[in-house]
Amino acid sequence: MVSPDDVRRYIADALACEHLEVQGDGQHFEATIVSALFEGKRPVARHQLVYAALGERMREEIHALSMKTLTPAEYAERGS
Repeated sequence: MVSPDDVRRYIADALACEHLEVQGDGQHFEATIVSALFEGKRPVARHQLVYAALGERMREEIHALSMKTLTPAEYAERGS
């Protein structure tokens, strides 16, 4: 079974993240991902970057992933 730490590592290994949190139960996960790579991209394009980072794991290991993809400025505005 995949842990939230595994998912966090998979994302961090492929995307430069300023902040990355992952929670989940082994099948369903929620992630907050903050990256400068998201600058100027719409939410769909941001999610595609994350899905590309996870690759086949999205089909084989991770059944559901809900995510908040934010730029560093957006994250700072939220006061998180």
